[in-house]
Amino acid sequence: MNKLWVGLLGLCVLAGAYLALVPAPVDAVAYRPPPAPPLTGVLAPNEKLKTAELIGVGQVIGPEDVAVDEQGRIYGGTIDGRILRVVGDRVESFADTGGRPLGLHFDAQGNLIVCDAVKGLLSVNASGEVRVLATEADGVPFGFTDDLDIASDGRIYFSDASSRHHVHDYLLDCIEARPYGRLLRFDPQTGETEVLLRALYFANGVALSPDDVFVLVNETYRYRITRYWLKGPRKGQHDVFIDNLPGFPDGISSNRKGTFWVAMFTVRNSTLDHLHPHPWAKNILARLPKGLGPKPKPYGLVLALDASGTIIRSLHDTSGDHLRTVTSVEEHNGFIYCGSLYNDRIGRLRVADIL
Repeated sequence: MNKLWVGLLGLCVLAGAYLALVPAPVDAVAYRPPPAPPLTGVLAPNEKLKTAELIGVGQVIGPEDVAVDEQGRIYGGTIDGRILRVVGDRVESFADTGGRPLGLHFDAQGNLIVCDAVKGLLSVNASGEVRVLATEADGVPFGFTDDLDIASDGRIYFSDASSRHHVHDYLLDCIEARPYGRLLRFDPQTGETEVLLRALYFANGVALSPDDVFVLVNETYRYRITRYWLKGPRKGQHDVFIDNLPGFPDGISSNRKGTFWVAMFTVRNSTLDHLHPHPWAKNILARLPKGLGPKPKPYGLVLALDASGTIIRSLHDTSGDHLRTVTSVEEHNGFIYCGSLYNDRIGRLRVADIL
């Protein structure tokens, strides 16, 4: 028994020394999140995501975003740097960025525009050839190129989630609670990149309104969506489109008919919310091995918002067995397609079946 106590004491001393001597990889600040909204009413749990058809199970690893071309072929960027293409029952390699492809969107010329967390903003032609469009703005390199949408004039709106923390350390951005994200615009005609918004809290999904009057960007670690006005009397200004969401908003897309689909990485984490007001505790947490940090609850959640930012529908997989950690939702020809950073499949649901 004495040996056991000595051993435990030794472990405590080693742990204390580790926490005291190892510098924190963050300089956390206090953040007091609002109480999470209850999952009632339009947010009441259901199992509609469990009805999704599963595509490429076990073959498409980590398809963070999904795009569908005019021929109905499905594309997803995977954890090994490849962009895979699903043609019927066949999964084939379409391109390899050499980084971590995240956001995907086809331009009017049929090129697949890619936000690669490591390589920057890319264009991939029909033959799978990769071309770099941009890697920095205002002299600041992209740290975490994340998601995009393309306006009717061809300009590309995209996010740099964090200039400090990169794709493998995204949780540190949450713990630190400082605004390192940016919303940007790339002009293919001039090759110039313009910064529209700075100081965003993990700038993630990007979606334009149907008439390109405004663009939305998800601030994942503030549980909100920010709107930046592109036209009209408020041009150049920004405001909150919706706040205090029930989870972490990741990808967002517009069906160009007035509905925005929002992929929620997971539901809110009460432990994390309670830690946020205490920077000292978060600095300790950031020193711990990744396996000891807070983990996302295995839960699938997708929201539908109207043009005013009101939640009009929610789709759930309460166990996360079928679709979990949903990071993108794209509507195409009467179906929505769901991607996931950590899953090995793409989900497809008929829109008419979930209304």
